[in-house]
Amino acid sequence: MKTIKILLLGCMLLFTVQANAQDASAKLIKLMDEAATAWNKGDLDGYMALYSPKATMMMTTGRSGLASIRDLYVKYYFEDGKNKQDLNYTNYEVTMLGKDNALLTGVFILKANDKLKERKGTFSVIFTREKDGWKILHDHSG
Repeated sequence: MKTIKILLLGCMLLFTVQANAQDASAKLIKLMDEAATAWNKGDLDGYMALYSPKATMMMTTGRSGLASIRDLYVKYYFEDGKNKQDLNYTNYEVTMLGKDNALLTGVFILKANDKLKERKGTFSVIFTREKDGWKILHDHSG
């Protein structure tokens, strides 16, 4: 009887962990989609809200902080307060790295327009759960 109780408890724990991972996964994908919507509205501050104040990004010069991430977006992807190309994310895959950290990978697409051709690449971001919700701790896009 004791063995059955332990097995049932283990199964309940496994289902709870899986449900929590599915909830986190759905939340992270929703956050990425909301960030893309902000980008497409020309709202760089709204897009940047997804990043932790401690966030870093892998750049050609190495890891750079939040100010450098923002500078990169302003320099190459925005002009006169508007985005140069609409952004879309696809092919999301989430891997939980514990209950408060996750790896999210996928594909970004900067849509073609009359001035610029489509640009596409892969990305990986590490999310961490902070007091105000899930935030990107590290970004590696290519």
